[in-house]
Amino acid sequence: MVLGKVKSLTISFDCLSNRNIPVYSSGDIVSGRIGLEVTGEIRVKALKINARGHAKVRWSESRNAGSNTAYTQNYTEEVEYFNHKDVLVGHARDDDNSEEGLHTIHSGRHEYAFSFELPQIPLATSFEGKHGSVRYWVKAELHRPWLLPVKLKKEFTVFEHIDINTPSLLSPQAGTKEKTLCCWLCTSGPISLSAKIERKGYIPGESIQIFAEIENCSSRMVVPKATIYQTQAFYAKGKMKEVRQLVANLRGESLSSGKTETWNGKQLKIPPVSPSILDCSIIRVEYSLMVYVDIPGAVDLFLNLPLVIGTIPLHPFGTRTSSVSSQGSMDMNWLGLTLPERLEAPPSYAEVVTGENRQSGLAPVTAFDDFQRALQGPLFAYIQEFRFLPPPLYSEVLHEVPWLLHHAISWSCRPGRFLLPPPQQTITLTKGHLSCNNQDSSKVNRVIRFSHWFSHSYSFSFSLSVSLSLSFPLYVSLGNIFVFSYCYR
Repeated sequence: MVLGKVKSLTISFDCLSNRNIPVYSSGDIVSGRIGLEVTGEIRVKALKINARGHAKVRWSESRNAGSNTAYTQNYTEEVEYFNHKDVLVGHARDDDNSEEGLHTIHSGRHEYAFSFELPQIPLATSFEGKHGSVRYWVKAELHRPWLLPVKLKKEFTVFEHIDINTPSLLSPQAGTKEKTLCCWLCTSGPISLSAKIERKGYIPGESIQIFAEIENCSSRMVVPKATIYQTQAFYAKGKMKEVRQLVANLRGESLSSGKTETWNGKQLKIPPVSPSILDCSIIRVEYSLMVYVDIPGAVDLFLNLPLVIGTIPLHPFGTRTSSVSSQGSMDMNWLGLTLPERLEAPPSYAEVVTGENRQSGLAPVTAFDDFQRALQGPLFAYIQEFRFLPPPLYSEVLHEVPWLLHHAISWSCRPGRFLLPPPQQTITLTKGHLSCNNQDSSKVNRVIRFSHWFSHSYSFSFSLSVSLSLSFPLYVSLGNIFVFSYCYR
């Protein structure tokens, strides 16, 4: 910018990341230099800086006031984090036309250092959204008498660090869902979906390993898919505006009737995106992984698993505590799958996300608008715990209750495959233990422990009447609680 004899005014920061992007966190010292180049001697009143940080939201909605009268309702809200002012040259008086107290700057290039401390409070991560933003900047102003001030503003990035090594973000996320298609009085078989990811926290550049099983017992061709969504929520005057954007997606193989597909760690890479914003009162940025089955002509079957995009990468497994490492090795037992060893930590957030990526934003959802008709609010995704015990030795039950072992092996989560035991027997299966009590005073009492790869599945019940003298009630909850009772009279 050239005004009068001022050739240029620049702002540079001392603390730069490895990609020449000024990146700071709460409590950091922001330092830099104001560069001023003049072609001749000038007299200035003051060289000032103003450093600010704030979050701001704004959107408009059309309202109908009746009688063909419409108006626009504006919603705005702002949160200021800090407002630092300093004078580098001259004084801070506002009278720019006064000739008193002027400071002379000679021809050439001059630099003036500045520094200030970011407040030690939670600062929202820098963000640019459709209806709001979180911005931090330094503005320099050169004031001269009888001339307009020369101004320059330069932004810097603030990250509120999220450590994905915290226990809550290391916990696996899982869910199961089933859907039965109906057409008038005709009902086809169910479509079932079970999905799991190893943890909740990730950073950009990582790949999410998805473990899933999709079974199609319906008469239609279905397609399993997975998508990462970013949800931006803006709050002002008691109202909320939400924007959902597609981040990444993948597609599985089409499944015809009676087919099953298993994802043994199918990978979905997280592109450069803003980390989650969870502590700002007017802007919230959240992420979720949606694993779903695309069903033509019907509402899709879907699972929504929450994600947190952090800034501090995952430590290698070798540096964790033994309890965490043990938990991580058990989390995949529900599928009988083994995770590959992680030899090194993923890249840091600053190594993946550049300023260009951060400001370019994300493309809004277009091809995946069909999800909107299926979404009915947030789905329940929960932390999985595994407390199943290993099965007993074959020799423990082979000679005394061979028929019991037979039925235990033949059980495959389908009630019609469980054969009835001999008369005068009572079987009870509860909390993963199956016990048999012979009513002929022989007192055969053995326990067979079960473990099934389903975890925290749905519950159902039914009653089957074989004859007037035979009652067969069955209550099943796949997972930690598994109850079966039978009494033959």
